[in-house]
Amino acid sequence: MWQIAIQKFKRSKTGMFSFWFIIFCGLVAVFCYVLAPDNSNSANQMHLEIHSKPPGFSVQMLSIPSESKSQQSWFSVFMNGKEQSATEIPIQSHSVKNNQLEVIKYADDLPKDFPAAYEKYIQEKTFYLGTDKYGRDLLSRLLIGARISFFIGFIAVFISLVIGIPIGAIAGYFGGKIDDFIMWIINITWSIPTLLLVIAITLALGKGFWQVFIAVGLTMWVEVARVVRGQVITTKQQQYVEAAKALGFSDFRIIFKHILPNILAPIIVISAANFAAAILIESGLSFLGIGAQPPTPSWGAMIKNHYNYIILGKPYLAIIPGLAIMSLVMAFMLIGNTLRDALDVKA
Repeated sequence: MWQIAIQKFKRSKTGMFSFWFIIFCGLVAVFCYVLAPDNSNSANQMHLEIHSKPPGFSVQMLSIPSESKSQQSWFSVFMNGKEQSATEIPIQSHSVKNNQLEVIKYADDLPKDFPAAYEKYIQEKTFYLGTDKYGRDLLSRLLIGARISFFIGFIAVFISLVIGIPIGAIAGYFGGKIDDFIMWIINITWSIPTLLLVIAITLALGKGFWQVFIAVGLTMWVEVARVVRGQVITTKQQQYVEAAKALGFSDFRIIFKHILPNILAPIIVISAANFAAAILIESGLSFLGIGAQPPTPSWGAMIKNHYNYIILGKPYLAIIPGLAIMSLVMAFMLIGNTLRDALDVKA
């Protein structure tokens, strides 16, 4: 059956396109600091003189090295980027006179002298998606922000599965008062708006990177538990479950070795939908200012910082991260629909 489902999935062009797009976004999220033009920590190199520049903007940049050098392991650079050690100054032009490097600063058109040896630190820097309102490289912020939006889906879905599958399976298998009690908890949690519940948990745990991941995961287990409960109620009537009971197998073995492997299809579909929902919730929290905290880049925070630029003639500052959120969420929704069709045994 799994081979048939995989063949049906491969025949779907939208499903395959979404699958490879998600793989591409995953690789970008993992190797974001390798790919980002500005690989400093959180791509937080600010140049207020060149803020809000259009895509493709180029400028000469003088990088003044720091006297203190810090040692960083390759793993630290891979995970957190390079520590910002050099001071970058945008300049309009430069010339060497009397063994002195004279530069015309971009900010005020005034000359400033440096040692002539600093000429080798001047290079042309291109901002392929322009700069944000703080003069940071928008492309680098977008790439690094993909790590948060992508990883929050994995962690939130993982937490929801760890909590939701056992609770839903126990409620559906045993029934009676156990089912009534679990459903009472589920209905109370379900009645609270998701965003408000996430905000409450976030405020309880504190603002931060991992707190948002945990908060989103703790609010998504309800949907998983409801789906698992319904599937277990239907599946426990099957003959192979009755045979397992007759052979004296424990309830734990029947639930996790006989029932759950046969209801994986709807769990996979709901996980894909929850992945997309987690990305939207995180973006909403960052937009409200209680998600990932500055200077950590987040697509939702990027929209929050620049949404007023939509009416100020530079809408791309908010539209670009908005398109990133929309495309990733749409990819997960499309792959969820394709999985639903591919895993439909009745079809």
